[in-house]
Amino acid sequence: MAKKSIKVGLKTYNISYEIINPKAQISVLILHGWGASKQIMKKAFGNVFDEFKQIYIDLPGFGESEIFSPLNTKDYANIVKKFIKTLPQAPDIVLGHSFGGKIATLLEPKFLVLLSSSGIVVKKRLWVRFKIALFKFLKPLGFSKFYRLFASKDVSGMSRVMYETLKNVVDENFYQNYKNLECKTLIFWGKSDKATPLTSGQTIHEIVKDSKFYPLDGDHFFFLLHAKFIADEIKNELKSQSEQK
Repeated sequence: MAKKSIKVGLKTYNISYEIINPKAQISVLILHGWGASKQIMKKAFGNVFDEFKQIYIDLPGFGESEIFSPLNTKDYANIVKKFIKTLPQAPDIVLGHSFGGKIATLLEPKFLVLLSSSGIVVKKRLWVRFKIALFKFLKPLGFSKFYRLFASKDVSGMSRVMYETLKNVVDENFYQNYKNLECKTLIFWGKSDKATPLTSGQTIHEIVKDSKFYPLDGDHFFFLLHAKFIADEIKNELKSQSEQK
């Protein structure tokens, strides 16, 4: 495990990362989802991507990587792009889970793998929409310091910077970003996923020109159960591409 100092604008982010099999010819950059870190991705894929150079990073604000002010997905992508430029060569594959999948779409990948990726906006329940509207009304009046009253239970322990970041990214509509993708894309999804429902995966598959869709048993972290299958499908796709050349 190491850190790289990545300068974007006036800020320098110390990004924690780890590289496995550094001498392998094919490389995969692996991005975790919201609230997670590189550790969960390494736990899932560390032993099944044995043929690949694996690059795991902690996104700013997660794991051991720093954050200074609220970011949006484009900001995260710019930071990751700068990180990629410090590598000997750009990754052959970019794999992203949930929020990491959104970021991955902005990295101009050659080969994209999405795991229950976010970015397809699902209508919120009426009570959630009411709380958001009330918070936006009170914020200019100086009541934003009470943001925890408006936060759901799963974010109540979050720092103010990360809460503001979450608000920036949670409702970003990436429909057009997915539609504009032209790279080979494999989409894996948990059939029982409640954070990013299966219908979102189906929508992404329908609008991404060159994609394959794999609904699998499990919830938002289904990939912990199916890492070998996911790795095998990626390897099969690479083999097929090689044979076509």
